[in-house]
Amino acid sequence: MKITYLSHSCIHIETGEHKILIDPFLTGNSRAPIAAHEVACDHILVTHGHDDHVGDTADIARRTGATIVANYEIATHFERQGLTTHGMYHGGKWDFPFGRVKMVVAHHGSGFSGGDGPFVYMGNPAGFVLTIEGKNIYHAGDTCAFLDMQLIARLSPLDLAFLPIGDNFTMGLEEASIALEFLRPKKAVPIHYDTWDVIKSDPGEFVLRCADANVEGIALAPGQSIEL
Repeated sequence: MKITYLSHSCIHIETGEHKILIDPFLTGNSRAPIAAHEVACDHILVTHGHDDHVGDTADIARRTGATIVANYEIATHFERQGLTTHGMYHGGKWDFPFGRVKMVVAHHGSGFSGGDGPFVYMGNPAGFVLTIEGKNIYHAGDTCAFLDMQLIARLSPLDLAFLPIGDNFTMGLEEASIALEFLRPKKAVPIHYDTWDVIKSDPGEFVLRCADANVEGIALAPGQSIEL
């Protein structure tokens, strides 16, 4: 499968038949290598309700007919807009046409403003473990490192992990090193950094820390892809 980093926390996964988009924050993102109207997908996964993760979800889903997969509150928010959704919660898993999705814990917030209003409660934040073509892919969402990452790895040995490194709102490089020890993925890619000055971080240092943890670290530039 082809996996493309679209900047911030946005990931695009392409299999032979399906296209999956995670946290599609493209409009208003100066690092995004592609516009929202150019993205093709049949499923959109949303880790939590913050604007920089919900992003273009509604517009893309309305244009493509994609199913939005998220916690119950976010799913209900979009269902009320006439969009197709699938609500989940921590510990739950479901088999979709492209593979299995398990929702796991993340430690963060989840309010949504839509850019022009007060925050609306959007349930608890989450991460996802996707099992596609026999590979386990973990998208941590926005989170600190936490001990239950060991349970995530125990239940789903990871081929690839996407981990935030920007600090301030999520874990930084030091905690990401601990997360690598807990998760033990074969490969790891840094996300959620450099979009704004407050989350500046060094992906090269992340790669070095991956090597120390016997993990293959891959720092992808926006628009760059890997094959898994």
